[in-house]
Amino acid sequence: MTKSTAPRRSRRSLLRAAVLPVAVAGSLVLAPLPSALAAPSADVVISEVYGGGGNSGATLKNDFIELANKGGAAFGLAGYSVQYLPGAPSAGSKWGVTALTGSVAPGGRYLIAAAAGTGGTVALPTPDATGTLTLSGTSGTIALVQGTDPLTCKTAADCAADPRIKDLVGFGTAVVREGSGPVTGASNTASVARTSGLPDTDDNAADLKAGVPTPVNSAGEAPEGGDTPTGPVEPGSVRIHDIQGSTRLSPKTGKTIAGIPGIVTGVRTYGSKGFWIQDPTPDADPATSEGLFVYTGSTPTVAVGDSVLVTGKVAEYYPAYSAGGQSITQLTAPAVTVLSAGNAVPAPFVLDCDSIPAAYAPDAAGGSIEGRTLAPADYALDRYESLEGMNVRVEDVRVVQATDQYSELWVQARKQDLASSRGGAIYLGYDKPNSGRVMVQSLLPLTERPFPTANVGDQLAGITDGPLDYNRFGGYTLAATTLGAVQDNGLQREVTDRALPSEVAIATYNVENLDPSDPDEKFAELAKGVVTNLRSPDIIVLEEIQDNNGAVNDGTVDASSTIAKFTAAIAAAGGPAYDWRSIAPENNKDGGEPGGNIRNVFLFNPDRVTFTDTPGGTATDAVDVTGTGKWASLTASPGRIDPGNEAWGSSRKPLVGEFKFHNKKIFVIANHFNSKGGDQGLDSRFQQPARSSEEQRTKQAAVEQAFVAKLLAADPNARVVSVGDFNDYQFSPALATLTKDGVLRDLVNSLPASERYSYVFQGNSQVLDHSLVSPALKHVEYDVVHINSEFASQASDHDPQIVRIKP
Repeated sequence: MTKSTAPRRSRRSLLRAAVLPVAVAGSLVLAPLPSALAAPSADVVISEVYGGGGNSGATLKNDFIELANKGGAAFGLAGYSVQYLPGAPSAGSKWGVTALTGSVAPGGRYLIAAAAGTGGTVALPTPDATGTLTLSGTSGTIALVQGTDPLTCKTAADCAADPRIKDLVGFGTAVVREGSGPVTGASNTASVARTSGLPDTDDNAADLKAGVPTPVNSAGEAPEGGDTPTGPVEPGSVRIHDIQGSTRLSPKTGKTIAGIPGIVTGVRTYGSKGFWIQDPTPDADPATSEGLFVYTGSTPTVAVGDSVLVTGKVAEYYPAYSAGGQSITQLTAPAVTVLSAGNAVPAPFVLDCDSIPAAYAPDAAGGSIEGRTLAPADYALDRYESLEGMNVRVEDVRVVQATDQYSELWVQARKQDLASSRGGAIYLGYDKPNSGRVMVQSLLPLTERPFPTANVGDQLAGITDGPLDYNRFGGYTLAATTLGAVQDNGLQREVTDRALPSEVAIATYNVENLDPSDPDEKFAELAKGVVTNLRSPDIIVLEEIQDNNGAVNDGTVDASSTIAKFTAAIAAAGGPAYDWRSIAPENNKDGGEPGGNIRNVFLFNPDRVTFTDTPGGTATDAVDVTGTGKWASLTASPGRIDPGNEAWGSSRKPLVGEFKFHNKKIFVIANHFNSKGGDQGLDSRFQQPARSSEEQRTKQAAVEQAFVAKLLAADPNARVVSVGDFNDYQFSPALATLTKDGVLRDLVNSLPASERYSYVFQGNSQVLDHSLVSPALKHVEYDVVHINSEFASQASDHDPQIVRIKP
């Protein structure tokens, strides 16, 4: 399974001529000024301009322009540009242009690198756009422009009348500026930047001030080593809780704060490098966190227990923005002074059933919850956010998602949450998200202590504590400085019951992008699952079989080599000599990895069942039903169900085939509905989260339901088995549509609630794979065979399942 909000732009008000009373010959006359104040911008502004890069005395090598977005949605920059005009333009002066791409996240920054000088020692962080504009260090005008054609205006009034200009900053003695005058103070060592809160009254002198350059890119990165040469020498008046505030967004965003005191509670030397600090003297407000991440960009030189003063620029960084993820409030471009070492770190906040509310998140009718005052006693997401960056602890907790390849696992800190039969956290409804799930990573070097390998149901015994972070894939994360030990619960891979001679066994298995380049070990492990754990079913529906060269995007669609290698592995494991049927998709029309051409495939044991071959099935031709009663059959076998329907755009089309077992006809449908890509996560800043992909799956379900209904209209006693990876839950609109009018029943609902899962994601054991049968099939045994999803060692990320039927 794979897991953006559209840019929202607010139209910039044009500058309008204002008038002030002027005394003329003893009377008052209204005289126009060249420019005037306008309504503040609601989203993107030019937040900082620096033209001294590489000049004498400069630390930074490059000039730069920084944008910031104070709006609530991403601001798309496609088609926009930043443009530069000298401070005192001549008749021959022209605007220089740098085109922009991408977008600015809400609360985020966007960095444009301009020309480099010959001096300086510090490089900019990786810019989001790069141009060749050579700015003056002391005077000039920068404009954010909708379009890439050079501006032609050269006066404040003419530029105020140009609707293409989104924002404009004049500095030094610039003729073209907003308001009564340009912002002063720019030099080889000073930039001009908006003050706290990113004000935009369209008066440059009022909105911006000169200060130390603090460039930050969209990733929240600042120059390595910072660009403040010395650290603070005394505490300032602002504390961490003042920076964090009582909502998800800092009231100090964009402001450089001096002398923030704290104790270092954790140091991260990989990925987003930096360290956490915490104030040991908290305020009385439970909504304001006392912890904060300091982004350094390079390996930090501080240690846990150091008492420090930090000067830095406050930023909101969205590590998982596209899925609606939360932001991390952090300091960038830091200057650090270590006052002392070996101090005790603040006592951790204990995450447990008493401190984590059962309710997961406030409901904002799909809107953002970022501006809401946190209610940590009422909602789990608010509790976690109120502890962002703080030292937290879990103790003797159950593992609810196994250790993965990135050395991380999930635990259940709230023991009252719903438990699966094997120790996971069972997900049984959109209103039951299991509020106690927390990811655990480690700040300890792997050479010092390897990350523990754990399966679902194991216990992370003892104490695990460290700063509370937010993961780039979504989810609050305990970055452990102390790790508990794994207590093995002895979880075993399941083996299904053997089918009776009178039963036909039909299985479904998502084999996770299988192609011949995968290691032999993967083929062998999948084959072992088929032979040992599934007991060699008579029919196997496979999902995610890739073409013969996998994700090489060269037009290959044939998958015969992939299937041959898999069936050979099954035979080598002691299984039968499976035959197979499938229909190759059109190149790159069925989703998945580009060039991979994943498809559904039928494997079958010809010693047990017979496949009815009816020619005519192609990638684009739709299968239909012909005949009535016991003569009802498919017009093509194998065939694809309505492949031209828009519901299947960039998604797998269902494959249907006609089989015979003991001379009884069985229609089997192989499914792989579209993925959840683009959906907002359970922990989204938008609540309730939008499940945009759900609409397409519901349409797909309607198409298949109509086909099954037509087949049952031809023969009410038709034996239909529809299986596969439906990428949706048993309580979803898609499954409700698929089972409408009783044409199919979802067998997962026949299991005890604690056993309804085939996949584990973000600590939730959930259903994505289904087996459904038509009303004529009464004698059915059904089993989800748990051999992958709960284990650190997996052949696939899905568990297979099997249906045993007496026709």
